This record gives sequence, C-alpha cells and structure tokens, in this order.
Amino acid sequence: MAAEQRRPSWGLTRRQSLKSFAYLFAAGFGVSTVTTACNRVASTGGAAQPATAQAKATVLRIGHQKFDPFILIKARGGLEERLKSFGTRVEWIEFQSGPPLLEALNAGSIDIGRTGDAPPIFAQAADTPFFYVGSGAPRPKSSGILVPANSPLSSLADLKGKQIGFQRGSSAHFLVVQAVKQAGLSWNDIEPVNLTPADARAAFEQNNIDAWGIWDPFYAAAEKQLNAKSLSTGEGLAPNREFFLASKAFVADNEALLVALLEETAEVAKWADSNPAEVVEVLAPVTGLDPEILDVVTRRRSYIFDPVQAEAIAEQQRIADAFYELELIPKAVNVSDVIWTPT
Repeated sequence: MAAEQRRPSWGLTRRQSLKSFAYLFAAGFGVSTVTTACNRVASTGGAAQPATAQAKATVLRIGHQKFDPFILIKARGGLEERLKSFGTRVEWIEFQSGPPLLEALNAGSIDIGRTGDAPPIFAQAADTPFFYVGSGAPRPKSSGILVPANSPLSSLADLKGKQIGFQRGSSAHFLVVQAVKQAGLSWNDIEPVNLTPADARAAFEQNNIDAWGIWDPFYAAAEKQLNAKSLSTGEGLAPNREFFLASKAFVADNEALLVALLEETAEVAKWADSNPAEVVEVLAPVTGLDPEILDVVTRRRSYIFDPVQAEAIAEQQRIADAFYELELIPKAVNVSDVIWTPT
C-alpha cells in the first residue's frame, strides 16, 4: 500500500486531535491556557496560523533512535507539512541510545528528543537545561537481561561476580540496578561493563561479557539472531517508560511549535497502537530491520503518548533516588522541577 493511500488511517482529523491533545494537557496539569493556544491553531482547520511570534525556530532538530515514535512521524511526513505555516523545516538526527542524545540536547545540537527513563535522570543531575514534555506507557517487556544460549546462568542470583554489559545512563542501567537488588545482591557483587548497544552485542557474541542488559529492538534482534535467552524482562523490575524531552531554550521561544509537534506525536501514537501490522510495514524499509523482529518489538509495547502524569513523575523520582543512593549520579534531583507546564 502506498504511503499516500495509507495516510487517512493514521488517526483523528487535525482539528479533532488538536482539541484532544489540548484537553489532555488541561486534564493532566489543570492548565487552561494551552486550550486557548491550541484553539488558535485549530481555528485554521488544523494548520498553525503563520505568525513569526509563534515560533522563532526556522529549523526543528529532532533526535531519535533507531526505533521510536519519531521514526513513524518521520516516515509519515505529516509533521513537515504541518510546520510549513510556521516557516519551520525539520532535521532528523539519529542516535544509538539515549545518553548521547541527551549530550546533544545539552550542547544545543538538537531541540527535542525521545529517550528511555534513565537518561533524563543523569542529564538533570548534570544540570542539562531541559523539560519533560511528554511520556509513553510502561514497556517492561521491551527490555531484558540476556545471556548466551549455552550460558550456565539461569537466574538473576547467578549474576554474582559476573560481567554485565549495558550502557551507563541508559534505561538498561536501571533495569540492571533493579535486577541486582531483586536477586539479593549488592551493586558491588557484579562487574558492570559500560558498552554501547553495538559494542555490547559484539562482546556478547564473543563471550566477553556474561550477560547483557538491553532494550528493543536490540533485545528482540539478539533473541532471534543469536538465540539469546532472557534471565528476566523488565516486568516487576523497571517500567521502561519512554519520555520526550525538549531544551528549555527551545520551549521558551517556540511553545506553539512544540504543541504542534506533540499533537502530531499523539495522533501517530494512536494510529500505531491500532495498526501494529502497518507499523511493521512502514518501519521495515526505514530501519532496515527484519520484519519478524519489528513485529515482536511492536506487539510487546504501546505507543501511547500523554502529557507527563503524576504516576510517571513518581516512577522517575524512584529511579533518581535509586541512582543517587548508589552514588551513580553526583547529586539528588527533584524530577518535578523539570516537568513542562504549558503557558
């Protein structure tokens, strides 16, 4: 099916979805002013009114990973069309994981990006100027701790004294923290090995690490291609929620533009949750991943997109407190300090 033929099924009409997104913010934060801002956009039939006061950014730089909702938005092409009335074009910049994406946000190289739960904790502790501007649903089945098919390890308790590869500051970092705790071990009982997903996979294949904490699609790919076995998923350990983060400077000057982007994200997320087979069809050529792997990845997660609710904030605070207790971040952080409230 051609992309042009597929587009009407992506979700609500622009007017409907803008009103829906505005309502979510009003309900989530008790803020009514965003409804007014969104209605100014909706009154044009879905396109933002061309006004230079609405957005200073002529380029919106979006950081994304190999598999996340921004990839679907990019594949659709609707965001570029929507932002034309702002006089803004879109640049897409891919990252292998969340930590380097947050480094780019801190350096001013991107304006907004999507990561897992741990990267923003480390970023806030390092005084990166950002806001949480949206979140997804928990995805505990989308990450896990893997061991080789022939490994003698069969439980989390067996990780004592073992080398566990994961990227420092990533969502897998918190998963490993929780797994070690659940196993009755201390952090000093394991040997953490800081590796990017690509380097960790190579080390895993060569038996240079005993276990690997990782997320999808790398997780699903290792299960299928390497016959890796899972000691545990994130269920009961880590929610593995995704977050959308924007630089404070960008938000300050481009709130209407940001609302348009978040509305598009919510619309695409709604479509994706209802059409997993079509998601695979769209993403296979874009990501270069095996459709069978993409199918597994898509069906064990949700694309739900919301304003950052109290439950998600509390989860993030628990993660921040755990990292601080283990002295993995240099100072305590208050997650509520960096939650965006529309004005």
